[in-house]
Amino acid sequence: MSLFRTKDIDAMLAQRHVAALKKVLGPVDLVLMGIGAIIGTGIFVLTGTGALTAGPALTVSFVIAALACGFAALCYAEFASAIPVSGSIYTYSYATLGEIVAWMIGWDLLLEYGLATSAVSVGWSGYFQSLMAGFGMKLPAALTAAPGSVPGVQTVLNLPACLIMLAITWVVSYGVRESARVNNLMVAVKIGVVLLFIAVGVWHVQPANWQPFAPFGFTGIFNAAALVFFAFIGFDAVTSAAEEVRNP
Repeated sequence: MSLFRTKDIDAMLAQRHVAALKKVLGPVDLVLMGIGAIIGTGIFVLTGTGALTAGPALTVSFVIAALACGFAALCYAEFASAIPVSGSIYTYSYATLGEIVAWMIGWDLLLEYGLATSAVSVGWSGYFQSLMAGFGMKLPAALTAAPGSVPGVQTVLNLPACLIMLAITWVVSYGVRESARVNNLMVAVKIGVVLLFIAVGVWHVQPANWQPFAPFGFTGIFNAAALVFFAFIGFDAVTSAAEEVRNP
């Protein structure tokens, strides 16, 4: 039965007051943290991939995924305010369902963030390499992608993806206040890019391209919704930071 033992909530709350984590984040920091994760993964990386599955109906896929994540986020918000310690769903599972469930959730979180960060870093690498190619600069093929990811091309390492991961890790290691400031600046830039794209692109919308709207039917729409679901893990990152928030 020890596998199902739970962690005492009062003990968790007492630990929060003696923990070394600095409580410096406010509501603006948290909102921008969530927006940063959603815009980065959802708009700049997954839009084209999801369109291959759903076609123009990708917009519906995003709405479905957003609704599902919205209900989950309400539950997360309730837990984060009741148990304002680090760990997110791992901590909540430990307090309510037991150690074995928390152990599985902990590994799931590692897989979730590993998948998300790899997708974003590879997406960023693709855009960066396209930008450099526009200036006539190209990396050796071996350093442009992971081994076996490009058929017929001998690749060893996605160097830009690795470098951006190391750079972000270096920024985060400085502390939550500093990393939050960098994130806030990046979110402002990304929102500006999105608004600029909308302002310029709205004059070039051609409704004729929306036909057929859902070429793969509801199956394609829901498959794309599952694909873009992890674009909304921003709310999970927000609750993971609960222990570093002034007023959870």
